[in-house]
This record gives sequence, structure tokens and C-alpha cells, in this order.
Amino acid sequence: MDLFLLRHGIAVDRGTPGYEDDSQRPLTPKGAARIHRIAQAAKQLRLKFDLILSSPYVRAEQTARLIAKHYKMEDRLRLIENLTPTLSGAALVGEIHEKYAEALSILLVGHEPGLSMLASTLLTGDENMLMLTFKKGGLCKLSVDELSHSRCATLEWLSTPKQMLNLD
Repeated sequence: MDLFLLRHGIAVDRGTPGYEDDSQRPLTPKGAARIHRIAQAAKQLRLKFDLILSSPYVRAEQTARLIAKHYKMEDRLRLIENLTPTLSGAALVGEIHEKYAEALSILLVGHEPGLSMLASTLLTGDENMLMLTFKKGGLCKLSVDELSHSRCATLEWLSTPKQMLNLD
């Protein structure tokens, strides 16, 4: 299985009037434009996804919907609680096993620090062992023979948003 981890795009700042609820903060126009370009770059790299799983927080959902639109995969996008900022890696792995085991390539759209902790767990067995930081729009690919909430993955690559945006 290939797991792609994508952090949501640039969002409205915390505490912005009208967006006191963190889950309701949307992408900024700049954030949406960058995700649009990152989606184009992903297609240029011939990345393929069977399924897109996203946090239901507005900024992550908007990010996932932009990617899904580029890939014409709107019907294969699912919003799941296990990708919110306080994600439980064990619960997420369990949900993937239970509901999405047939998928060979999954894009996970979420938040920090959850994504870096998940990557660390899957790569080393310890959520704090590997210090990765996903920039907004950062993307990585993990290869997994058998998904478990422990050391089970190989890091294929990690890309900053800047690298993705400079593919043109």
C-alpha cells in the first residue's frame, strides 16, 4: 500500500474574527491557489490515489476537495474524524483496516503535529522518534507492506510545498 500524507494549505489565521472555532478556518485565496498548483504537480508526477481520506476541518476538507477535483475523484473522498488535529494514529490505522483495506494507494489530508507523529510511528515505531515537520501543502509518500500502528513503512520521499510548486 502507498500512503501519501498531505498537510492542508494555508488557512485563515487562528483568532481571526468570524473564525473563532478552529475547525471552521478556511483556506486563504493564496492557500487555495497553492493547493491547486500542488494538485497539478501531483498529476504531472503521475501520482495515483484510490481513495482520499481527509479531516473534516474546513481547511483540510477544502484541500482534499481541490485535489479530488483535479483527479476527478470527488466520489472517492471521505471525511473522517481520525484525521483531525488530535488524530489517533492507532484509531486511524484501525479505520483504514476496517473500512478501506482494499485501497492500494490512499491520500491522507490532515494537520500538524498529527501527520508528522503518524509518519514517525509508521517509520520508526515511536511517534516522537523522527522529527518531521510538514509545511502547509507538504506531501510525503510512504510504502507499506502491511499497515499497522508500529514500524511498518518506508519513506519513499518527502516534498516541501516549494518543491512541488517549482515543478513547472
